[in-house]
Amino acid sequence: METKDCNGNILQAGDTVQPIKDLAVKGSSQVFKKGEAIKKIRLTDDPELVEIKGVYLRTEFLKKRK
Repeated sequence: METKDCNGNILQAGDTVQPIKDLAVKGSSQVFKKGEAIKKIRLTDDPELVEIKGVYLRTEFLKKRK
């Protein structure tokens, strides 16, 4: 199954994405800010999740950066 971002673009391992809103990580002070470039994503077995810096984020809150 393909992993897609919020706009339906296909994501691949190593892509750069950006959050469409501020995402606070539960149990941590880490925040992914809206529009911040996040490089080198890793795909998971679940097509709705990607791994970024050891944190799993839902693809519905990410868009692929060109």
